[in-house]
Amino acid sequence: MKEALMDKYLRKHNLPHIWCPGCGNGIILSALVEAIDSLDIDKDKICIVSGIGCSSRAAQYMNFDTIHTLHGRAIPYATGIKLANPDLKVIVLTGDGDCAAIGGNHLIHGCRRNIDLTVLVFNNNIYGMTGGQCSPTTPLESRTTTTDKGNLCRDFDICKLCDAAGATYISRSTVAHYASLVKSMKEALNNKGFSLVEALTPCPVQYGRRNKLGKASDMINLLRKNTVDNKVNSFQVGVFKNSKDKEYVEEYLKCVSKEG
Repeated sequence: MKEALMDKYLRKHNLPHIWCPGCGNGIILSALVEAIDSLDIDKDKICIVSGIGCSSRAAQYMNFDTIHTLHGRAIPYATGIKLANPDLKVIVLTGDGDCAAIGGNHLIHGCRRNIDLTVLVFNNNIYGMTGGQCSPTTPLESRTTTTDKGNLCRDFDICKLCDAAGATYISRSTVAHYASLVKSMKEALNNKGFSLVEALTPCPVQYGRRNKLGKASDMINLLRKNTVDNKVNSFQVGVFKNSKDKEYVEEYLKCVSKEG
């Protein structure tokens, strides 16, 4: 990240960060900062909300109004903030475990309401901070501390889940596709409704070591190779949905004004 952007958007007194060497969370944070800066959004009109986990620590490094909430509860906190302050741009920083496990119902109902939130999911396929347990996005047969013989459960496709639940902007990128990650974040921030950006990132310590995936750079190269063009172990990246629908806060305020 450029020094000027760090001075403007980060709480440098909280650095260095706690993330392990080779973790991609810093790349995602940099992409978010670049997206915000390119859109020239007033810092005083942004609120960053996070839950618990490696990804959610990102809020503590960002020089905005931020709130570090309970495990899985970032979206309901963000919902309350948006209802109380409709003019704010509310951004949720969360992880695959935080939003798709304990926070799963909050995720789908945020999508269902189409409330104007931008949710950025740091997906590293594991509970990195709490001991390397299996998460809802851990791939089938992968080894974790709770699946030492291999994961028996199919993994969630968070983008498909949010599509079925009613989100109006959905995209997926990776830390190996930085430009597209910034572009997706910009589009999500511009969308009036529930927006989700899934950012795939390596966890070289808790996930990579147990699954013999090599160095952090090897894991990033795997993300680059295993896109939809690769027929083996492939995943899709890009924008899956970009539509318009009634937004919850606007409809709520209409109801309140009628009652008044």
